[in-house]
Amino acid sequence: MTTTDADRAPALAASDPSPPRPRKGWFTALLRRLHFFAGVLVGPFILVAALSGALYAITPTLDRIVYAHELTAPSTAAPLPLADQIVAAERYVGGDASPVAVRPAPEPGATTRVMFADPSLGESETRAVFVDPGTAEIRGDLTAYGTSGALPVRTWVSDLHRNLHLGEPGRWYSELAASWLGIVALAGLGLWVGRMRRARRGRVDLVRPNRSHRGYRGLFGWHASIGVWVVLGAVFLSATGITWSAFAGANVADLRAAVGGGTPALSTSLEGETGAGGEHAHHGGTTAAPSGAANPATFDAVLAIAQRINVNTGQVEIKPPSAAGKAWVVQEIQRSFPTEVDAVAIDGSTMQVTDRINFADFPLLAKLSRWGIDTHMGSMFGLANQLVLFVVALCIAALVVLGYAMWWRRRPTSGVAAPPARGALRGAPWWGIALVLVAAVCLGILLPFVGYTLVVFVVLDIVIGLVQRRRGRTG
Repeated sequence: MTTTDADRAPALAASDPSPPRPRKGWFTALLRRLHFFAGVLVGPFILVAALSGALYAITPTLDRIVYAHELTAPSTAAPLPLADQIVAAERYVGGDASPVAVRPAPEPGATTRVMFADPSLGESETRAVFVDPGTAEIRGDLTAYGTSGALPVRTWVSDLHRNLHLGEPGRWYSELAASWLGIVALAGLGLWVGRMRRARRGRVDLVRPNRSHRGYRGLFGWHASIGVWVVLGAVFLSATGITWSAFAGANVADLRAAVGGGTPALSTSLEGETGAGGEHAHHGGTTAAPSGAANPATFDAVLAIAQRINVNTGQVEIKPPSAAGKAWVVQEIQRSFPTEVDAVAIDGSTMQVTDRINFADFPLLAKLSRWGIDTHMGSMFGLANQLVLFVVALCIAALVVLGYAMWWRRRPTSGVAAPPARGALRGAPWWGIALVLVAAVCLGILLPFVGYTLVVFVVLDIVIGLVQRRRGRTG
């Protein structure tokens, strides 16, 4: 029997290799694998950041309770001049101490803070002496931190949240958590949307957990329903948290500056001077004869001038010159709504205004950054803001725990549960692969810790694949 060319054609066509067709659902498979690996490997860092963040959210209230004596003034008398209050604080501290900043009592019943530099304290920390504005009685002496004026309890929790009390290297943990939190949350949202589209019934279980479900299904229901309710909060905390990070934060600041969205800085240099000074320069020296001695009476004078220019809130900080050739600074520090952060620089020798900035003139990106940071810290909307942060942070912590519980439930009788199937990108179209690679490179540049860990994920993926292949051969 002879074989014709027509008979050979089907056999040849069947044996010819052809490029694989793109598979449907490749993106969902990629999201599932990304969500799994990021959740398992970065989950512990997110868990610590969430729990410490929940604790931080309630520290403003804790501060008011723990330090009620220092923060409140029993006197109902009219406030004395700032000069008298400062003199009382200087006598209390002793020596030739001169304040590096003063925060007048913002409202009746509150104390004035007179802050002094102390070489034994850390960066951005000052020694705050609390004075009753009506009697000049000293109400307390505590360490305060930064513009927020955080007192010891809040500062301790803040350091725990920011760097685990490990100093600068400890900030890497929080940067890793902040960088990945939003990505994991959005990947989870993508998986949730896909499941909602595929589900013909039981959609309500993805929004509200079904308490009748047990085991893995019950855990998944809680994970999915909690996640969809807090995803926006998680993305917000991730985006605003990144701005504080060491590496990604610098990249974000550079990007904002490049597009004209940087935060305006008040110039404190006086005409004819070339001395440099940074925003934290006031933590060093305190006096300079050319721009006016930091004498107590000058605080009252510059405050009165600033109130005629653009300072119109009770929450104010007054800083004397940080060095020769520098101006006095009066700045609003109201971080609650409506935001008040106007500032004015004043030449102490002539009492002339040398510079001013108004929040109303800030670029939109600078305003959004200010509002975002203040909301993240729980100061924008007061107690309601703090309670929402507390609940969202606890929900994020619960999601991590539920995720690990789901992983544990899916394990075989021995060993650990396998990750989602490999090969998602092999089924993707060329443009899908290109988009994924471009997104990975861009994220890796903007968020360096995402780039580093993506490399770790790829290496792990390859190793897992090799191990599985070897086991398959031996089996």
